[in-house]
Amino acid sequence: MKRFSITLFLCGLLTSGFSQSSSKTDNIKNLLELTGSGKLGVQVGQNMINSFKKSYPNVPVEFWDDFLKEMNSDTLINLIIPIYDKYYTESEIKQLTEFYQSSLGKKVISTMPLVVKESMQVGQTWGKEIGEKVFSDLKEKGFAPKE
Repeated sequence: MKRFSITLFLCGLLTSGFSQSSSKTDNIKNLLELTGSGKLGVQVGQNMINSFKKSYPNVPVEFWDDFLKEMNSDTLINLIIPIYDKYYTESEIKQLTEFYQSSLGKKVISTMPLVVKESMQVGQTWGKEIGEKVFSDLKEKGFAPKE
């Protein structure tokens, strides 16, 4: 009887843990959908494909279309959920959800694609300038790359 009670208790703990985990996962998924994280990720992927198209103009449109079909927000969200699960408690996820449902949170969501796009452009320009300066300084000091 004692063994049965312990087994029943452990099963109860496991079931409770799984339901909390499922609840947390659902809350994370809701948060990611609310913030448009999946859509934003797909948008970044589409921008990347557009850059490739410019670099490879001889590649048929169908090739790029096949890649675009593979990019969907649900797949990305499912890949991101474990990251949020690792760094945030369920309570924090709920607080973030509340924030993103507020007027400021909605503004953050609506402006985020533009902020990310402009930040990436600035970052690319900055990185290019640094790279050119490093290359110039190395050349000026007589250093050459290995051949």
